[in-house]
Amino acid sequence: MIFEQLAGNLFQGLILGAVYGMATMGLSLIFGVLKVVNVGHGAFVMVGAFIAFWLFSALGINPVLAIPVAFAIGLGLGLLFYYTVIQRLIKAPELATLLATFSIGVLLQEVIKLMFGSEFRGYNWAVGKIDLGITVLPVSKLLACLGSVAIAVLLYLWFNRTRAGSAMRSVVEDSEGARVCGVNVGAAYAWSFALGIGLTVASGVLLTMFIPVGINPYMGGGYTLKAFVIAVLGGLSSPYGAFFGGLVFGLIENGSYTLFALLPGVEPFALTRFLSFVILLIILLIRPTGLLARK
Repeated sequence: MIFEQLAGNLFQGLILGAVYGMATMGLSLIFGVLKVVNVGHGAFVMVGAFIAFWLFSALGINPVLAIPVAFAIGLGLGLLFYYTVIQRLIKAPELATLLATFSIGVLLQEVIKLMFGSEFRGYNWAVGKIDLGITVLPVSKLLACLGSVAIAVLLYLWFNRTRAGSAMRSVVEDSEGARVCGVNVGAAYAWSFALGIGLTVASGVLLTMFIPVGINPYMGGGYTLKAFVIAVLGGLSSPYGAFFGGLVFGLIENGSYTLFALLPGVEPFALTRFLSFVILLIILLIRPTGLLARK
């Protein structure tokens, strides 16, 4: 019985891990290009969750159609915060960008609180379930996973098949060399930040398709922690590594929850969060560049 339950939870963890990975790609992209650690990451995930909630509850638009809307809003927010805040701090000490992104996150939380209130919210998008034998999978979770994979593939094609993507990769490799070759480095920085934020906001929609309850202005903290663990696991500057790191993290999270639930007198959810910190510390001690990063 326990093995069947563990197998089902591991499969669910793999599906959730794809969403986690996509949610972390924006964080890794921003660090890879600008070397800015976005500690306000979870607040942008929260914005995406509220976009999905509002479009569904107020306009009846299902979460799948909310993804491009959230991505477009994320691009706009990314450009806004880049030109008003981040651009001035590109060459500043790392502490300055940490404080700036933290402040942006707090600002977003308070703005959303003023608009929607601080209570928990959710929506019910019932589109059926699929019985796989080892587990029953809601179709909404499957759509969230497929959406994450599709976005990851599109990002890969954009980076490797377009001139803009090649220019951005050249900035990552050598910004001064790219500037000499005619690449507009400033524009590459701006669009890298905007793309990273767009991906992060869109991931908030995907996460609500998986977990459509618990939407509130302060929900982002847990996702920020998970994103940093996943980013370090996959290589902090690699969006693709982040995606595969998310798959690994999803397996660890759901698998450990099943095993922790067997222990008497403990709270499995709290222990899985504790395990996240332990994994982060171990990876940083053993391989700071990430387990999946290329040498």
